[in-house]
Amino acid sequence: MSCATARRVISSTRSCVTDPHDYIRLLEACTQSNSLAHGQTVHQHLVKNSYRDSPVVLDKLTRFYISCHQLRLARRVFDTIPIAGKKHNVILWNQMIQAYAWNGPLNNAVELYGNMIENGVVPSKYTYPFVLKACAGLQDVEVGKEVHESVKRDGLESDVYICTALVDFYAKCGCLDDAREVFDKVCGRDVVTWNAMIAGFSLHGMHGDLVRLVAGMQEAGLRPNSSTVVAILPAIGEANALWEGKAAHGYCVRRWFHGDVVVGTGLLDMYAKCGCLSYARRIFDVLGVKNEVTWSAMIGGCVTCDSTREALELFDRVMLEDAMIPSTVMLGIVLRACAKLTDMRRGRRIHGYTIKSGSVLDLMVGNTLVSMYAKCGVIDDVMVFFSEMAFKDTVSYGAVISGYVQNGNAEEALEVFRKMQLSGIKPDLATLIGFLPACSHLAALQHGACVHSYCIVRGLTADTSLCNALIDMYCKCGKIDMARLAFDRTSGKDVVSWNAMIGGYGVHGLGNEAVSLFHDMQAIGVKPDDVTFIGLLSACSHSGLVAEGNCWFAAMSRDFSILPRVEHYLCMVDLLGRAGLLNDAYNLIQKMPVRPDVRIWSALLAACRIHKDIELGEEVSKNIQSLGAEGTGNFVLLSNIYSAAGRWNDAANVRTVQRDKGYKKSPGCSWVEINGVIHAFIGGDRSHPQSTLITKKLDELLAEMKKLGYCAESSFVLHDVEDEEKEKILLYHSEKLAVAFAVLSLSPNKPILVTKNLRVCGDCHTALKFITIITKREITVRDASRFHHFRDGTCNCGDFW
Repeated sequence: MSCATARRVISSTRSCVTDPHDYIRLLEACTQSNSLAHGQTVHQHLVKNSYRDSPVVLDKLTRFYISCHQLRLARRVFDTIPIAGKKHNVILWNQMIQAYAWNGPLNNAVELYGNMIENGVVPSKYTYPFVLKACAGLQDVEVGKEVHESVKRDGLESDVYICTALVDFYAKCGCLDDAREVFDKVCGRDVVTWNAMIAGFSLHGMHGDLVRLVAGMQEAGLRPNSSTVVAILPAIGEANALWEGKAAHGYCVRRWFHGDVVVGTGLLDMYAKCGCLSYARRIFDVLGVKNEVTWSAMIGGCVTCDSTREALELFDRVMLEDAMIPSTVMLGIVLRACAKLTDMRRGRRIHGYTIKSGSVLDLMVGNTLVSMYAKCGVIDDVMVFFSEMAFKDTVSYGAVISGYVQNGNAEEALEVFRKMQLSGIKPDLATLIGFLPACSHLAALQHGACVHSYCIVRGLTADTSLCNALIDMYCKCGKIDMARLAFDRTSGKDVVSWNAMIGGYGVHGLGNEAVSLFHDMQAIGVKPDDVTFIGLLSACSHSGLVAEGNCWFAAMSRDFSILPRVEHYLCMVDLLGRAGLLNDAYNLIQKMPVRPDVRIWSALLAACRIHKDIELGEEVSKNIQSLGAEGTGNFVLLSNIYSAAGRWNDAANVRTVQRDKGYKKSPGCSWVEINGVIHAFIGGDRSHPQSTLITKKLDELLAEMKKLGYCAESSFVLHDVEDEEKEKILLYHSEKLAVAFAVLSLSPNKPILVTKNLRVCGDCHTALKFITIITKREITVRDASRFHHFRDGTCNCGDFW
């Protein structure tokens, strides 16, 4: 019966339809024509005529709603069918489960399967694949294994259709051994079975196994089809296996698959991941049909290959020419492009579009917006948008934390991490890797150690990137022994691991240990990079290893084919300058193949300050001024040189020039962690709640230090004032305030770690030696240059910094 006939019957003989078979025929007609409105009219009519309890009619009505993708209505009708009427109707149960498995919610498919078993309905061989599909989507391994047991009990293990579904389920859930076990037992494997296995291995990036599977499929006499190719291309791209990708492309051309939009999209995505953007673009341009996924893949490929402007041009084409409504995936990709270019204007425009379209409510889009604002340095906007997000996950918090760290707001990053913990969201690996640098910056050892413990409990310490972040954190928190322990326990050390440890030894003044570790690195065959030599030369500089530094600097290009960069010359100038070889340092600068920048001259000026070479300091200062001072540090260094020599007028003139040029001296700031709380101090500042007690403690320490022979080094005061006033100015330097507070706050004999934003001054360096004797505890100060470990009246730097 056609839909038109059904419509006439309903309109003309409403009161005459009394036979259930008439309703069945009408519903079948509506199902064939997919006419929802007419079918609902039939539904209304049969309710009025009291046929709503007929199991046969309700069966047909349920199937009609399923065919129209009205699962909510289908389920409502299905639930009204008496259990006796559907106990033996396994086909209807299967249709309902299949509809949920394909269209969702997936948990409804699993729930309905449970109801089916409870009501004594025996599943057929068609039931299991639908349930397994839902379990795969839900990653519900437990229920899936129960279904597998039912398959065994029903003797259906040899059914290819069911076994293929089992392979697909296990593979998608990451149970690759179970998938392989089922796969190996299947007799008469067809292309679909092989594809399920191949797709599972591809999903989990098992590139080597994937290649062997495809070869095995061909050896079995089966030719890969387009689905096979689509399954393997992502893994080829992730493995950057360009040669295999080209082979797959050639196969597609021979089999005429390449014109298919799904295959073409997979090919261009593979080429983009392999860095061959021109190939990807060629495929994109010749594709006759392009869907939203194709456009997203091409735009994403441009972003991946750093052709970000091309990505934005393609997006403009989508919006203007193709009039395609961008998906949330495409919007996320474009926002990443804006972040790469720090294009806030376009980023805000797209943000506005997401608000109008409602896409802003999508969690992925929201997270990408947070990340974009963070990478563009607009922290205020980050927090405004973050606070407005209805839903937040670990990626949301991770983006904010990383944004704060990247923009130098480590304390705020710690606060966001605390809020994340209070909200009950567990940090993932990426969030922890982003958070650890905040601990490193603030020397927040307690927070960093807690993160380490959490990682051990969660089994995350197998990740090399995380281990590298832990090594760096312990190094910068003054715990070089813990850093070495973390380094030794890192199973998959890469060059970053070695660099972090060598650099850590360097800033702690353990040059010999750094050189020894470099030898170990070579012995096991790890190839050093340019960063390795920066850490090695810096370690030689901080430990006064002039001969070793010269040796490795020469070996860089000779033995390792690494051309020195400005950073390597900077290390060498620093090494020679600290050692008092000022002329050698000056001559090295003159021979540089590139023009020395402000940092190079500043390192030499600092050496002039240490060794009181006024003449060379003045010449170096002129070179710096010709390049642009780039801050206050160099003015301060020259002023220090004049002040140390008692040339107060010259020192005053330097400060006048500094003021006229608009530069202000950065105040010395030090901070210390007490019971997980960071306390910051600025030189001469009395704003701390316990300032009175701190001042009293400093006065007590000063009296004790004088008894031991301490005398304030007034050369470190840049103003021409009386000696008594100079002593007071020096007494309230930020590192002394932080140490005094730590002495008051920490239990006796507990070591103190203070971090300072500038180099520790000579007077503080001397004073801290005396304080270790008076308080009988170790004090570590991390300044802008290195670590100073004070113990029993000495510093491990040997006064060489």
